[in-house]
Formats: sequence, structure tokens, C-alpha cells
Amino acid sequence: MEGLTGNPLADIVAPIEELSESFNSAVVFQLGPWSISQYTLWMFIVIVLLVAIVLIAAKKITLVPKNKFASMVEYGYDAIRRNMGEGAIGHGYEKHMPFLATLFFFILLANVIGLIPGTKTATGTLSVTWALALISFVYFNFYGVKAKGGWGYIKAIAPHGLPKPMVPVIWFFEFFSLVIRLLTLAVRLYGNMFAGHMILGIFAIMTQVFVLDAILFASPLTALPGVVWFLFIFIMYVLECLVAFLQAYVFTILSAVYIGLATGEH
Repeated sequence: MEGLTGNPLADIVAPIEELSESFNSAVVFQLGPWSISQYTLWMFIVIVLLVAIVLIAAKKITLVPKNKFASMVEYGYDAIRRNMGEGAIGHGYEKHMPFLATLFFFILLANVIGLIPGTKTATGTLSVTWALALISFVYFNFYGVKAKGGWGYIKAIAPHGLPKPMVPVIWFFEFFSLVIRLLTLAVRLYGNMFAGHMILGIFAIMTQVFVLDAILFASPLTALPGVVWFLFIFIMYVLECLVAFLQAYVFTILSAVYIGLATGEH
């Protein structure tokens, strides 16, 4: 790092500003009239990798498990089937499994790839998480209308058995809750991934500053904070690996719950 002043605070501020700017969406190249940002590029990379994983695993799956990679993918699919499909949706969950499995593995793969230095997390921008949330929102509402009919689905927004004077009030609040799911799905995923990567970046900067200061001024005491921040990075990296899985799980399980609410009787 150039321009160290010996003042850790001064040396940290500028890199953090640069780090913050690095999260801004930037155009990588033009594809006709469309501008492809780094987040969109990594989204396409994740899609390609996901398709490749599915095709490879599908070819290697056998009645008696022999391939570890295929067994791992099959185990993941089975966990989604049991916990998110059968557990959250119930009867008729089978037809929703391709959607739920695609959703989970796409988000998980995008989150994990984003932890590799030099990459970008596709789910670290609102444009991608909004798109995922919109797909989920349209999906569960579509199947709700398909299961109950247009007017039936609108009426079912308010729970059955309410006193008639309370129906309009409860219906309004339930409708608002239904619409706000689009926002909460998008913001929850984006916020967790962005915040986690921002914290990792700040810890890395602070580690670098203190270590380089120790080298520059030959002071072992100055190196001690760098060691501490390095330990923080390691702990945060482990936590981010867990968050990468949890956010894929949370987004998918909520989508499954919303499908169950939209298609079931309540």
C-alpha cells in the first residue's frame, strides 16, 4: 500500500472509501443496446456453472451411489425436497421442486463464488436480488390464482372465519403483507451479502495497514493489532460461509412457505 503516513486512522480512511466505491455497479462491456455490469456478468457465470453442475451430476447419478459429487448434489436436492417442499408446502409440493431447487442452488453458488477473492457476488446488488424476489413473487401468486381462481385468490387473502365487519380491515393488512414480501425478499438477501463483504473488506484493510506500518517502522507492537485483525478476518470468513448457506436457505424456505400459503387453504 502506497502513501502510509504512520497514522493508522489516516491510512484506513482512504482505502475504505475505495472499498465502498468498488461495490458500485460498473459497466464491463456492451452487448448491443445492453450494458453488462460486473454483477450481471457474474450472474451469467453462476448460471453457466449451475447448468454444468446439474448436467454433470445427472449423468453420474446411479441407483447405487458411487460418485461423491453426484451424491452431494442428490443429497442437497433431497434436503430441499424434505425441508422446503414437503415440509413447507405439503400436498402437491413435487411440481414446485424444480423451481425451489434452482432458486436455492443459484443463490448458494452465487454467494459462495463471491467469497473468492477477485470475484463479485451476484446477490450483492439490489438489481439481482430484486429480480429473484420478483420471480418468486410472480411464481407463488401465479400458482395461487391457478389453484383458487382469480377472485377466489383475492378473497383468500383474508383468513376464513373472520367477522364480516373485520374482513375489509384484515384483508387490507394481509394484502399489504403480501405485497411487502417482494421488498423483504430482495432487501434481506442483498443486505446480508453486501454487509458481510463490506466487513470482510474493512478487516482486510485494517490488517494490511497495521502489518505494513509494523514493517515500515520496525515496530513489533504495531504488528499486534494486525494479527488480531487477521484473526477477525478468519472468523468472519467462516461466518460468511455460513451466511452464504443460510441466506440461500432463508430465501428458498420463505418462497416455499409463500407457495404453500398461496395454494393451500387457510
